Amino acid sequence: MEQSPGDSRRIPIHRPEDFLGMHRAGRLAAECLDMIGPHVRPGITTGEIDRIIHDWTMARGATPATLGYRGYTKSSCTSINHVVCHGIPGERALIDGDIINIDVTVILDGWHGDTSRMYVAGQANTKARLLMDVTYESMMRGIAAVRPGATLGDIGHAIQTHVEKHRFSVVRDFCGHGIGRTFHAPPNVLHFGKPGEGPVLKPGMFFTIEPMVNAGRPEVKILDDGWTAVTRDRSLSAQFEHMLGVTEQGCEIFTLSPTGHHKPPYA
Repeated sequence: MEQSPGDSRRIPIHRPEDFLGMHRAGRLAAECLDMIGPHVRPGITTGEIDRIIHDWTMARGATPATLGYRGYTKSSCTSINHVVCHGIPGERALIDGDIINIDVTVILDGWHGDTSRMYVAGQANTKARLLMDVTYESMMRGIAAVRPGATLGDIGHAIQTHVEKHRFSVVRDFCGHGIGRTFHAPPNVLHFGKPGEGPVLKPGMFFTIEPMVNAGRPEVKILDDGWTAVTRDRSLSAQFEHMLGVTEQGCEIFTLSPTGHHKPPYA
């Protein structure tokens, strides 16, 4: 999601019973990513990946949230190599060594389940593997900072410091977002920041944490299709995304893989 600096919209607080709907939607989204993993191999096109995701989602009584959203025409986003996010599925066939982020959002009984993971077609090189590992770990460190009384700046700081320690960079142009019965809602969850800054977390807040990390500089540009964001310096980019709810004790992650396939290499 593109960030809106200075956004002061009211952050929704959900009821305890709303967690069940989010767990169901999040689990279905995670199951979708589990399902698609074995299909990610050299030779398959991103359009074929999208078709498989669409058919699988519809067969389970859910709908893809991205299909028709603001004119978007596909059921997933497929972002390869230097594509940062919002890559549009099409005729591009994967080749050995490609890394790809697959981002899905399902709507189940009115609740949104939003998650993404990185995959590898064939064998990735050492730098790509490190980039994916650092990106995943930065997301998990951001999640570990979530608790009542913490701030969104605490989350961003945990992510940023881990990424920059490895001499990679955090993308500034996009951010996580509130979610629930609405696809995108307050707050904007920046993946960089200072401890103690920003809105204070309260039980019942639902949002995504989805850092985009570049191997080179953080700057991105949007292609002429109006969606695809790429690194300006053509460096590799990686992203992982979880969706969670703040609880009295900390947080619950709604999009954990039921099979333990959290990051490459997948069995």
